[in-house]
Amino acid sequence: MKKIMKLLLICLSVHLTAQNDAWHISTTNNTDYTGISVANGRIGMLSSSKPLEIQHIVLNDVYDVDPKYKVSQIVHGMNFGNLDLYINDAKISEKNISNWSQTLDLKNAALTTSFNYQNKAEITYTIYALRNIQYSGYIDIDVKATEDIEIKVVGKILTPKTFQKPENTFEIIKDNDITMPILQSKANSPFGKHYISTSSTFIWHNINSTNAKLRPELTHNIVSDYENTLAFTATLKKDKHLIFAWTGAECTSKNFSDPKSESERMIIYNLLTPKESLLNQHKSLWNVLWQGDIIIEGDLQSQQDARLALYHLYAFSRGDSDLSIAPMGLSLQVPYNGHIFWDTELWMFPPLLMLNQDIARSLVNYRFNHLEAAQDRAINYGYKGAMFPWESDDTGEEATPPFALTGPFEHHITADIAIAFWNYYTVTKDKKWLSEQGFPVIEEVANFWVSRVTSNTDGSYSIKNVVGANEYVSNVNDNAFTNGAAITALNYAVKAAKELDVTPNPQWKLISKNIRILKLQDGTTKEHEDYSGEIIKQADVNLLSYPLNIINDKESILRDLKYYEPKLSKHGPAMGKSIFAILYARQGDVENAYRLFKESYVPNKRTPFGALSETTTSNRSYFATGAGGMLQTLLFGFAGLEFTDSGIIQKNPVLPKEWKSLTIKGVGPQNKTFKIE
Repeated sequence: MKKIMKLLLICLSVHLTAQNDAWHISTTNNTDYTGISVANGRIGMLSSSKPLEIQHIVLNDVYDVDPKYKVSQIVHGMNFGNLDLYINDAKISEKNISNWSQTLDLKNAALTTSFNYQNKAEITYTIYALRNIQYSGYIDIDVKATEDIEIKVVGKILTPKTFQKPENTFEIIKDNDITMPILQSKANSPFGKHYISTSSTFIWHNINSTNAKLRPELTHNIVSDYENTLAFTATLKKDKHLIFAWTGAECTSKNFSDPKSESERMIIYNLLTPKESLLNQHKSLWNVLWQGDIIIEGDLQSQQDARLALYHLYAFSRGDSDLSIAPMGLSLQVPYNGHIFWDTELWMFPPLLMLNQDIARSLVNYRFNHLEAAQDRAINYGYKGAMFPWESDDTGEEATPPFALTGPFEHHITADIAIAFWNYYTVTKDKKWLSEQGFPVIEEVANFWVSRVTSNTDGSYSIKNVVGANEYVSNVNDNAFTNGAAITALNYAVKAAKELDVTPNPQWKLISKNIRILKLQDGTTKEHEDYSGEIIKQADVNLLSYPLNIINDKESILRDLKYYEPKLSKHGPAMGKSIFAILYARQGDVENAYRLFKESYVPNKRTPFGALSETTTSNRSYFATGAGGMLQTLLFGFAGLEFTDSGIIQKNPVLPKEWKSLTIKGVGPQNKTFKIE
């Protein structure tokens, strides 16, 4: 295994070239290329190796119908991120450029691409998903002539061909002496659920120095119903720069009563706000996010990996949105349609709660806002309380494709949500939130489990017919993690009630004390009633030690670790081994913790930036769930941090010998710093 890991690290180091510092990941490899997401919590723009292109734009919480399975699917919107550049009538493409490179600036959430065209021009452009103007993107472009050249630039709005009733326009809006050119495309989403409007325009910064007119003449061309373009030309003398921007805003009827006008207003705002002010606002907001940070001294690769993971969790979320995070974030709609799973509460939520309570509040508010739908679902299946869906969309109803048994049977998600809610309260101590939003959810979750358990003749309780965290088996009884999560949720309901001076339902405590946790003959925790040593998809039993703390004596923890680690699928999801790494770190075994930390994500990294794919054999990024698992190893394993009823504490941190120090900044509401040396 050590030889395999060493080979993987060598292969990645070959492709991840020019890794210059802890905030920048650079590459010159545009052949074996997996895109990286530039996102702001509302829109995600997936990068491309092709010059002046992005692959697609993902619209957060905007769902239509998946045409294959007829279930909801997050929308890939109109693509305003592509331009054509002609130099002396020759179109720039990946075939006629040289010295191509890309750099992801993690600190400022910006992706810069540069290349040369023959000996005629040097081109650099930077893509932003503006954090301050959350439905818009901005591409800042610099063309330097190395000899006299003629330039033609074509900005495009590309509408997916699955969209209905596309309409393309161009108009120049005037207010007094200000002219505002607006390219606009409008259409209905594929099955007509939403009306979508995208507006775009050019912004010229230094047009006086290029020997061109103050406002180049614009040419509008509707190439097809699905391609709307706006072009300008300019003459550029040797050693002169043409610096301009292309900006777009995409609004939908999901968020606006008049998306057409709002997309125009956003573009006009970007057009008439000085570039420095606009981008400084964006950078300032990212600077606030990075107050919660992880610093690894002495290992640049691990530092970049950790920052890339944290960057994605920040990029895929917003503290002002009441939205959650899908497993693939804002990078792809496949394979999970942009739905919300336990991935949020169990894997991504804990690092965000530790480092950014503003975003964490949005994640729990998302569930609170869908409480009524969860209550209806419980009734529909013959239960009480609230039964949250395995896959959630903007309706809060079950969105899992009918063929997947996880939809009807993976019930631990309901307990996972209550656990996240209680942890949010223990960190923030926001009793008003607990009273108005936290306890209503925790109480209904507890009532669900009271109605869901089955009593046994010996006074114990079973939870039957479920899919557990190990999804390789279905319809099992007394799954370890499902039972453990239910126990924890019931205990937290008792604590929450007492915190508010409410009398807890006595059944919560009675049932939580008597739900079965099965054992093998040697005392190893048994994954489910019929488990007999099969390969498992991911951690299940071991989740009872972390994060649930139900199995908490060292002998039992190590017994379960040694039994189940060899059972983990070699190709399983990226977060699987993170739990094992955390538990070994908490037992003081830093060597095994570090080994499993690396094994938990390095095989899932994809060139050229190190984006995580869900499994070792797939190539879909970015798997935000894996980022959450890796970050938890750093925070709750090596750094020894822990959520308790009294808030965040530190116990027994350990430091891998490969690192000089580990620093966690911005922890909790007090923004504490913890350094391990």
